[in-house]
Amino acid sequence: MSGSARGRLLVAAPALLDPNFVRTVVLVVEHNDEGALGVVLNRPSGTPVGEILPDWAPVAVAPGRVHLGGPVQPDGMIGLALLDSVDPVDCPGITGLWPGVGAVDLDHPPPDGAGLLGVRCFAGYSGWGPGQLDGEVATGSWFVLDRAPDDLWTPDPGDLWVRVLRRQPGRIAQFAHAPLDPSAN
Repeated sequence: MSGSARGRLLVAAPALLDPNFVRTVVLVVEHNDEGALGVVLNRPSGTPVGEILPDWAPVAVAPGRVHLGGPVQPDGMIGLALLDSVDPVDCPGITGLWPGVGAVDLDHPPPDGAGLLGVRCFAGYSGWGPGQLDGEVATGSWFVLDRAPDDLWTPDPGDLWVRVLRRQPGRIAQFAHAPLDPSAN
């Protein structure tokens, strides 16, 4: 892969059968020479945000559930903020990642006032060592695709994999119709 996938989506190819990543859509939060870090956007758990982070429950975006961010440090929590401006200067505990999106320090209380429109909380994350993600992309395990603004905040993340693939041009859109087990085809 040429360049960083930071801020883009990793969409699992149908042939990727690792149970941690079957039909997942991963938002890449960081990607550099040291590796990559992302969170799975389409695996909400049954756990309400309020059960783990009660202070953050009022600002949790629908469906208001903790998402399973990936297999690394599943007991740790990562938060992403939906911001109403490019610069989160009015939001203590939030660091801007790219326009309208920030990383949340969930140990801080939610900021008062304007700026924060919502938060999505993830248990764990997805991580790759140096060059590992590039290798997986090169072997066809992942499609690296641009994100749409609502991909991060969709209230119905269950069908996000299909929706992201369907909107792609050309051949990639056809993968949205792949059977769950490609070997059965």
